[in-house]
Amino acid sequence: QVQVVESGGGLVQAGGSLRLSCAASGRTFSSYAMGWFRQAPGKEREFVAAISFSCGRTYYEDSVKGRFTISRDNAKNTVYLRMNSLKPEDTAVYYCAAVFRRIGVPLSWDEYDYWGPGTQVTVSS
Repeated sequence: QVQVVESGGGLVQAGGSLRLSCAASGRTFSSYAMGWFRQAPGKEREFVAAISFSCGRTYYEDSVKGRFTISRDNAKNTVYLRMNSLKPEDTAVYYCAAVFRRIGVPLSWDEYDYWGPGTQVTVSS
């Protein structure tokens, strides 16, 4: 099992940047594919970005491509989401998720087994 906790959310003006962190417990972090999802008020949870466990392959939702970067540091048991050029429509609670040894880059929320409590990101216009 693994536990994950997000941090780094906050209030930022449009065009600004934030870096979210997701710290994971356990000794096998490198064996987990990791993903970021977000949920805005009144909307369903949506995929943002993910990174595989084996080769670090990444995948992004179309609206964040070129603005967001997911990365992982297995030595620190941490996955990051660097968010640049933030827009008001990026406002949401951002969740980190993990799944053990899932081949490829999991894109759907139901492929993940472990979730953090979320961190609020608010982008003002």
